[in-house]
Amino acid sequence: MIQPDSELTQESVSEEKEFEDHKQILEEQAQKPTDDGDREPYVDWQSYYKTSTQMSDVETKQPNQETEYVHLENLQLATHNAPPEERKSVLNQEHVGLKTENPIIIDQHTKEVSMQAVYYIDEELENTEHKQTIEQEVLVSGYMTSEELKAPEEEERDNLEQRSHSENRFKNLTLTEETSATATVKMMLIPVGEVVTVAFSINYSVGHLKKYFALQMKIPETLIQIKFEGRVAEDQETLVNLGVTPHGTIQLDMLSLDPDTFPVKALKLQNEYSMPDVITVRVQTGDDTYQDIAVEIERLNYRKPYLGGYRHKVTGVVFYHAGTQTVPKKRPDRGVVVFCRDTQTVQSKNKAQQSRNTMSTQMTKIGCYVANMTGQKIIPKRYVTAEDFMLVLVIQTYFRRFRAKKVVEQLKEEKRLRLEWEAMEDLRKDHEKEYRMKKDYERRMNPKTKDDFDLLYRALELWRKEELENINQTLTGAERKAALCTLLEQEARLISSIGRHKINADEENQQKAIKALLNKCSEPKKWKAFDGKTTEMDTQYTIRARQLRDIYTSINTPYFNNDERLDVLLTLKLTVKEHDCKLTQEIVELIDREADLLLRGVKNANLEGLRKRISTLFLQYIKTPTFNPEVARLLKVPEESSILRRNIYFCPSCKSYLPSTDFSLSANAREMGRCRKCSKLDNEAREREEFSKYKILLNNLKKSESDYGDKSRITFLLQQQDLKYLIENIWAGHSALSACDDLHYLVMVRWDKYLEWSPWNCILLTKDEAAAHLKLVDAQKAYGIVFIHKIKHRHSLAKNYFSQIQEMAPYLHGENVKQMPTTLI
Repeated sequence: MIQPDSELTQESVSEEKEFEDHKQILEEQAQKPTDDGDREPYVDWQSYYKTSTQMSDVETKQPNQETEYVHLENLQLATHNAPPEERKSVLNQEHVGLKTENPIIIDQHTKEVSMQAVYYIDEELENTEHKQTIEQEVLVSGYMTSEELKAPEEEERDNLEQRSHSENRFKNLTLTEETSATATVKMMLIPVGEVVTVAFSINYSVGHLKKYFALQMKIPETLIQIKFEGRVAEDQETLVNLGVTPHGTIQLDMLSLDPDTFPVKALKLQNEYSMPDVITVRVQTGDDTYQDIAVEIERLNYRKPYLGGYRHKVTGVVFYHAGTQTVPKKRPDRGVVVFCRDTQTVQSKNKAQQSRNTMSTQMTKIGCYVANMTGQKIIPKRYVTAEDFMLVLVIQTYFRRFRAKKVVEQLKEEKRLRLEWEAMEDLRKDHEKEYRMKKDYERRMNPKTKDDFDLLYRALELWRKEELENINQTLTGAERKAALCTLLEQEARLISSIGRHKINADEENQQKAIKALLNKCSEPKKWKAFDGKTTEMDTQYTIRARQLRDIYTSINTPYFNNDERLDVLLTLKLTVKEHDCKLTQEIVELIDREADLLLRGVKNANLEGLRKRISTLFLQYIKTPTFNPEVARLLKVPEESSILRRNIYFCPSCKSYLPSTDFSLSANAREMGRCRKCSKLDNEAREREEFSKYKILLNNLKKSESDYGDKSRITFLLQQQDLKYLIENIWAGHSALSACDDLHYLVMVRWDKYLEWSPWNCILLTKDEAAAHLKLVDAQKAYGIVFIHKIKHRHSLAKNYFSQIQEMAPYLHGENVKQMPTTLI
């Protein structure tokens, strides 16, 4: 861009001298003789291109002739002050330069050149006289006659004007190159975690970037937030303000302010070419040896500049200039110093000098008072000699050695304690794992509880699926059918064996339940006094229950002789005779029958059925509130029928009316389904799921929430099925940090420990990770942005699922959420 003369900036003397030197070099090179007849005369246009304003191409167009390109600026400088013969020889040279919109038409017969230079001039340049002067400067003639020659004064004036215009165009071109430079922007898409690389001008602002990505991703511009090094970048900030240099690289983070409605997705940019990221290049390393080298392609989003070239006059092949930047080849070390300071510099001599430092001061004198309130009194100390200073250094050396030894010993002790702690932790984990395996083995061999039998059925189902998959993969046709029949028979035998174990376990569990009921009835009343001591008190009902318990234990005790057995029966008869009813009359009749048989010498094996009837009837006597008032508060079926009718529900599976306690409801259930017994039977026959691990996790969660003491209630609304869905579907069954998938080591803790636990305020971690997580003051600052977005996404999924629960609606919308006191953390 060319500016008017009035606006040209005054250049320094050094810049004028540099321009004159380049001009002289060009004139000398234009007059060099040509050695090669097939190659065009060489002129060092590159040296002039670095200091000139523009390199304009010219097109030579003649009918039935090939097009030639002549560099305008160099042609003018080479022919302006030269004799006509030299100007003619220069005009005969053909050089390929940079193409512009400035055509030069050359007539090969008359050697006359007429050109109309069209320059890109700023809108302020409207001086027509100045435009005419520029057009006159570029007119060149092949044969310069005496009439066409200018006066020496006019030539000198033209040279000065031409140099002024060239220097001004050089400034504008440099400024244009700086403003049109580009930079590579690597945009990190959060929470996707992918990087999009795009080239932008360094003058682009953050607002321009938002508009570009808003159009590409279909996201409103106001919802896009761009961060640079952790801080939010303003819309008016440009890439230069963020510290980007021309052709540099910068990494920014982009996220959406409303990720639920307008999430940030991966952007697929359309490239102008599809070149692979890595290519393989075969390089010849010897005479017959080749080596394949993998080369990584670095894509550039800007077009390389055209640097000109040469055209062969005979073959017509055009050779273009090209530029690149490669790593310089490292020269092998031959062990010989090829450069040193002695060969590059003269012999120098260093000499220390003490320069003067002029100082001034002011003291109190006549007519001038200087206050000494803030002055300090400096007293000279003892002069320290070199020997004393060396003693100080020795003392410091030994003291520092002592300090270093103490630090090293402390570090060794800490390392030893750390290794011991790690060894103890590993040993403890091994013991826990071994104990858990032994316990599981014991549960499989001697199942006693419902969870034990669920574990057996789960193992049976896994074995069946494995065998079925093996049969389907290896056998076909009749062999497959025979193998399936054999598998079915084996499964039936295993189910029968599990059923026998279940019958034995039910008998043992029934006796344990009866003993627990009798013990609970006979327990005295307990309460804590104001001083913390526990007070116990027996009532007439607890004493009565204790007597009945002792009698029941006596009549069920084996290995009594006849006399002891008759004493127990007599005590039982006197006890039940206190109440006259059908039940007591039947018990007395059975007691008399057994006593008569004992006196006749009947064996004990023949009396087991009779004794079983007496025990069952007496247990029914104990469970009657009329005979044992203390048992009334422990019975499942209340005495009043009105209370019983309000809590009775119908089971559509077994067609029975059962109390509400016999039904298991999930957190999102809206009506009564099957009872516990039917659900258990269906699980054993179909899915055979095992919830013991989730039961342990739920119990640990309830205990930890109770320890907080902030009256957390959402935890106690969940069932085992709800916790299983939360762990497997929301958290994928593994830790959010270490991806550990062993449920024995995992726990559910709060994400924000200051808020109540909920499915949208939790995180699944190992025990060690949970202990470290709960020590954090602010989890938002401790973790990275991508990890926090993943946790928030899982919280959103949990919120959508558990929003179906009516009881959780107030907590879902922010109501009744209590913040914990800081003192409890």
